[in-house]
Amino acid sequence: MTAGTRSGKLVPFRATLGRSVGLFSAFRKEQIDPAFFYGKLARDTVDQLRSYTPLDGRTVVDVGGGPGYFADALRGEGALCVCVDADALEMRLHGRSADVHGVQGSALDLPMRDGSVDVCLSSNVLEHVPDRTRMADEMVRVTRPGGLVYLSYTLWLSPWGGHETSPWHYLGGSYAAERFTRKHGHRPKNDFGRTMYAASAGEMLRWARSHPDVEPVDLRPRYLPAWMKPIVHVPFLREVITWNLLLVLRKRSA
Repeated sequence: MTAGTRSGKLVPFRATLGRSVGLFSAFRKEQIDPAFFYGKLARDTVDQLRSYTPLDGRTVVDVGGGPGYFADALRGEGALCVCVDADALEMRLHGRSADVHGVQGSALDLPMRDGSVDVCLSSNVLEHVPDRTRMADEMVRVTRPGGLVYLSYTLWLSPWGGHETSPWHYLGGSYAAERFTRKHGHRPKNDFGRTMYAASAGEMLRWARSHPDVEPVDLRPRYLPAWMKPIVHVPFLREVITWNLLLVLRKRSA
């Protein structure tokens, strides 16, 4: 494969230990410098995505893209990107202006025609919807035959599964949310049963392997080194160690 961002060819990507350490170090700055963290994550995601599909000139939808960090990075690679998010306030997070190419809409009922995009991407959104397979079905629906679905999400039993209520989510999501409320005087943004749900690896791996319209291209821990990829195939351990599961799927041609 030949490197380069605009060549129309796939670009190699190395999921090294150093890359993992860099991402987790950046994650520690999420609260104090969100632009740094989300900008770095967006660039890393685009680099990874280019190893599966060219992006220049491709139509991409970012499902649940919020303030548009991923959309910016994708457009920097020549993609035509539309960001869809259900929450207008999320699209203005961190003092960012609303994306002129953004569309307010639900991940469970995407406001797009069947087969209308080349790439359908979603990063860390699936754990925030009550019907995960419906969201995934919608992503497949709007992707053209031969196109790519890139879907990643945080696993409930991972150390960060409860988000800001972690690690108390191991004692139950409702308990963790109530504990957070008592301590901080307000409900957590990621409130179990309302804005966050217990997403597992097993559920979505079964969905990906049984869906008649997609072929799995890659199933892996998104942030971990390449040599840890086999953990995805180990029941229970994958729920804890994988942390964030990435499903890369090719939509079958009719």
